[in-house]
Amino acid sequence: MVNATILVLIADSAVRLVVQETLEHAGYSVFAAGDLGTAVDKLKESPPDLLIVSPYVEDISGYDAARYIRTKCPGLRVLMLAGLMQDDRLQNRLTLQEFDFFPQPYSAAALLQKVGDVLAGK
Repeated sequence: MVNATILVLIADSAVRLVVQETLEHAGYSVFAAGDLGTAVDKLKESPPDLLIVSPYVEDISGYDAARYIRTKCPGLRVLMLAGLMQDDRLQNRLTLQEFDFFPQPYSAAALLQKVGDVLAGK
């Protein structure tokens, strides 16, 4: 689904820019935000097909930000970029919310593969 729209919610501007450029180069439409308020504003422009979110966004966890965004876009697919995947508590929380997760570090090719899989429902 290369014509998909993806909302990237990553606080770190350098990481956000690299993820955005990687996705756009692969043909995705990307809305990028560094904070929850900006992300919610982007939802008004066009509902995304996927939310990619980092573990922490400003004063809120990425998990809580994704849950909030899902109240605005029910059923939205979520890909959590997670660095603590060894923690069973985190995996359990993500699974209960039906979020997909992707451990860091990762390559651009691996990210694009995971995004494609999530959008395809794999």
